[in-house]
Amino acid sequence: MTVDHGTLSIEWSGLATVRIESSDGTVVYFDPGRYGVLDDYDTRDGDLVCVSHVHHYDPDGIERVANDDATVVVHEAVHHSETDRDVTPVRDLPFEVKRVDDETDTVEAGIILRTLAAYNQPDGPHVDENGEPYHPKGRGCGFIVHVDGERVCWPGDTDVLEGHAELDVSVFLPPIGGTFTMDRHEAADLAENLDPDLVVPIHYDTFDEIAVDAAAFAADLEQRGVHVELDES
Repeated sequence: MTVDHGTLSIEWSGLATVRIESSDGTVVYFDPGRYGVLDDYDTRDGDLVCVSHVHHYDPDGIERVANDDATVVVHEAVHHSETDRDVTPVRDLPFEVKRVDDETDTVEAGIILRTLAAYNQPDGPHVDENGEPYHPKGRGCGFIVHVDGERVCWPGDTDVLEGHAELDVSVFLPPIGGTFTMDRHEAADLAENLDPDLVVPIHYDTFDEIAVDAAAFAADLEQRGVHVELDES
């Protein structure tokens, strides 16, 4: 799915993987890879590649999208020892790597980049069978990038958190699949509060646990006067 918004091109490949291209050809990726979403993808055009947390750390995916001079921004909690997958350590990635926490404000690859907290509340609905949050606080982040005058918010694998509704964003890319993140109803309420120019939902339908009625999400927001672009494939 690719959406043109002003001078931006926004492509969602599945799960959390998003590509954004600006008018000058600068390309930003969020969480490239996992669950086969990039199996037929080998662009190597990314100038800035952002990795939010260990579940979405996919060195093969990074190498499929990053150009030779790319900057790869990785949350500080991402470490190969935190997954049972056989992955290249972050320190051995063949790119310039910058570590971030969830309060970083920086410029990378010529792009203004901010991070924000992303986690599940321990007393909320998005916990495992032992009552533990799927995404504990401090283990990952979301990202806001300033591109072509747009403030693009990709909030990561997260519940709706205190402070989210006060964000100043013009393009919002919320997860809507529930189970591991906010669901479509929570995401719609947040989007209405943010009142962006465009909403493109992500992190749904890639596998059964995050299957959702995306058309109902879009219809809900359109009734509230918020513009949504949806993958109709």
